[in-house]
Amino acid sequence: MRLSRSLAPLSLALALVLSLPYDALPHARVAAGASPPPSRFGASCRTTVHGSQVVAYCHNPYVDIDRVRLHIECARWWDIDSDSAPADAWPAMTVRLTGRCWKEIRSVWISHQKAR
Repeated sequence: MRLSRSLAPLSLALALVLSLPYDALPHARVAAGASPPPSRFGASCRTTVHGSQVVAYCHNPYVDIDRVRLHIECARWWDIDSDSAPADAWPAMTVRLTGRCWKEIRSVWISHQKAR
């Protein structure tokens, strides 16, 4: 009789654990065979246009080197669009890119490439 009285709380606890739904049971956070998350890459850039001049600052907070280029499309048909020379933004580094058109600027963008 004494043995059954000491096993009663244990058997009750076991019955409660076994009756839990499957979703309530702890499990691994990452499924087996899942691919690792992609590595972070790419400098964050901000551009400023003053008339026909463009200045861009690109800061790379990541480990991989980011090769950035400034691309400028001019508004006038006779004005030549331009691309800057590539600049390597090393980890924790900020690079400055500049360019211009003779007259108005239609659009500006930055391209990124992983440097090897």
